[in-house]
Amino acid sequence: MLQLSIPTTRLDRIAVGLSGLCLVHCVATAVLLALVSAAGGFLGAPIIHEVGLTLAMIFGSIALGRGIFEHGFMMPSAIGGLGLGVMAGALTLPHDGNEAAYTVVGVMILALGHRLNAMAAD
Repeated sequence: MLQLSIPTTRLDRIAVGLSGLCLVHCVATAVLLALVSAAGGFLGAPIIHEVGLTLAMIFGSIALGRGIFEHGFMMPSAIGGLGLGVMAGALTLPHDGNEAAYTVVGVMILALGHRLNAMAAD
């Protein structure tokens, strides 16, 4: 089995950072779309959303999964998994306001899971 040399707490911090960037992206996109449609055209592109969510989901899954093996608690991963599910569901929605709202909710739930995972590892 391949062992990564990155500690789970660091992966959780990276994943929370990516979740935070995703949250900032969603809010900034909505604001920029309202203020400047030219800048919003780039940031609001579906590919930015899809790639960002995919990266956040990959890092989130790895960090939460490693947490189970390191500290043995499944609750952080269960909560984080709910957030991942909401984020995955957001990818299936049309690129409009509802999709951004689901993404924000999913990111916040995932960030809670990562925070609990980091606390359990300490």
